[in-house]
Amino acid sequence: MFAAIFPAVSTRKGRFNVRFAATSADVEAAQRLRHLAFVTARGQRGSGSGLDSDDFDALCRHVLIEDAKTGQLVCTYRFQDFQGGGDLSRSYCAQYYDLDALARYEGRMMEVGRFCIHPDWQDADVLRIAWAAMTAYVDASGIDLLFGCSSFEGTDWMVHGDALAMLKHRHIGPKHWLPKIKAPNVFKFAARLRRKPDAKRAARAMPPLLKTYLMMGGWVSDHAVVDRQLGTMHVFTGVEIASIPDARKKLLRAAAM
Repeated sequence: MFAAIFPAVSTRKGRFNVRFAATSADVEAAQRLRHLAFVTARGQRGSGSGLDSDDFDALCRHVLIEDAKTGQLVCTYRFQDFQGGGDLSRSYCAQYYDLDALARYEGRMMEVGRFCIHPDWQDADVLRIAWAAMTAYVDASGIDLLFGCSSFEGTDWMVHGDALAMLKHRHIGPKHWLPKIKAPNVFKFAARLRRKPDAKRAARAMPPLLKTYLMMGGWVSDHAVVDRQLGTMHVFTGVEIASIPDARKKLLRAAAM
């Protein structure tokens, strides 16, 4: 399965190489792609360094997916493991969400973040390979719960009204794990939205990464955090591995072989 979780310099998967960042230059390449995707492509004003970086980079492992012919970095994401909910205070999500309920979770957890694909790459295989790599690691490491923040472009909730209404009607997480409000600027969509969602509009507006989580049985928080610095709104997202439909597990594991 991905050469026992791609321990070598790189593991070839079709037209892509998949590997962990091994040097500071590798991490900087990931930060540069993140800046391109999260700042430049969104028309935001960055720090001027051309890098999207924070203190969590030093705590995480960084996955790099590169074009095998040119070596161009086309996708990256980072993750960190938690032996149980008691360690969640050091997670990225804990900055924005009160995770006291999940602190009781006893299984092994993995936070996935800063997921981005190069804006010039529209190849659906990139997302498929990214998920295959994640699946290989989850299976090998015995992860029980994936979690992270899933972002919508823009901070105007009305633009995402149907998608947020769909989240309310079908995908709010179980009450015993649900994060509470911590961030100062949030939109309480589960409490405020009353309309029935238009399924087609909701599907078109749902971010691709979040859509994939939901197809695996994922759930979300009942509120969205508004991040004006990045020009996004994000929801806490969780996926319990045991709840992933068998057919979906089979597809993900086949791609990881």
